Amino acid sequence: MKCPPLCYSLPVTGKDALAILSIGFVHSVKDPLWGNIPMTAGMKALLDTDEVEKLSRIKQNGPAFHIYPGAVHTRLSHSLGVYYLGREILLTLSRKKAELPFTETGIRSFLAACLLHDIGHFPYAHSLKELSMRKHEEIAGSLILTSPGLRKAVKNAGANPEMTAAIIDTDAASASAETDFYRSVLSGTLDPDKLDYLSRDAFFAGIPYGTQDTGFIISSLTLEDGCLALEYDAISLVEQVLFSKYMMYRNLYWHKGVRGATCMIKKAVLSALRDELISFDDLYLKDDGEFTALCSRFPDYRPFSLIWNVEHGHLLERKAVKDYDGEGILEKKTSDLETRWVAEEQIFSHLSHLYPDLRSYEVIIDIPEPVSFESAIPVLLPSGELTTADEAGMIFQKAGSLFSSSLRKMALYLPQYVKKEDAEEAFREVQRG
Repeated sequence: MKCPPLCYSLPVTGKDALAILSIGFVHSVKDPLWGNIPMTAGMKALLDTDEVEKLSRIKQNGPAFHIYPGAVHTRLSHSLGVYYLGREILLTLSRKKAELPFTETGIRSFLAACLLHDIGHFPYAHSLKELSMRKHEEIAGSLILTSPGLRKAVKNAGANPEMTAAIIDTDAASASAETDFYRSVLSGTLDPDKLDYLSRDAFFAGIPYGTQDTGFIISSLTLEDGCLALEYDAISLVEQVLFSKYMMYRNLYWHKGVRGATCMIKKAVLSALRDELISFDDLYLKDDGEFTALCSRFPDYRPFSLIWNVEHGHLLERKAVKDYDGEGILEKKTSDLETRWVAEEQIFSHLSHLYPDLRSYEVIIDIPEPVSFESAIPVLLPSGELTTADEAGMIFQKAGSLFSSSLRKMALYLPQYVKKEDAEEAFREVQRG
């Protein structure tokens, strides 16, 4: 397996890179997961920008705290963790290689990108993800380039704003092979984002499923033929990471209560967009509190009661559920938000004569987005050759699609008083109709 050749200006030695990643890190931020996180004065100053400070007011797992009360950690703590692990990955490569195809500006731009990768994120985790909105990575890149204070802070940290933005926003044009490499590190199979959120979310939720031997995983990474590669002996740990991701989706991210809260928020926002009460622009760059304040501006708009109920832990219940089948009749009838809305209206029509107090906005069909269990990381064989994870014998490469399909459940959420048998009959009726 060969990676594209990389060409860089002013590359650094491994010894130089170690110095860049070690000298001047005079500040320390304490983290319950990783301990002391070293930072330069410039990197620490980024924490004081409005865009980064806002992350302290966005819960990492959105409404999941209603199910797991400890899960109240924020996007800021996660971003610090991604920065810490990103630095650890570069330190590992610097210790192993006498020559590195990096530049000092590139290294500092990568660290800034790790810290800033979520500054465009929406409130309530991924509740709004399915709506046709700008990607949060695009928003983050735009903020870095257009916000005078943030742009200046990025430059003061020794990073290049254009390169930092391009590392985060992978849809933007890339100006260099170095940028492409950092993108592959920040958004790959063993990226610092995934390694942090699996361990952090498991830690704060109080569940063991996401815990990783992160230190050993990072120590097993190397740079070979311009690729971030994994040493052969560590393949089992990658399988553990991917299985942990499956278990976290099964037990936390797609817990039926979390899905219920998520679909309630989505239904309320979609209703307001359809009724032209709000626009997409009203939703960008909001923290959790600003989002709920936006909704409180319209106290007489009944669908927004869904958000009030989520805030107070009054969740709709999952009354009917089926395995997702991409070729199924109901799945094809509800393949997008508009057709799903029609199906929800049909279910409401079926149930409203039995339950006069039922409101149409309280009938919600939930279909989780596809989840990927990618394992596309080059593996360095003992012979010194590069191969793919599949060819190296990683069984998860074959099991990933099975795990993904077993996770997705199509569900119908309704108020508690609706009987399960009535809900299931209405679900079947829409499928037949």
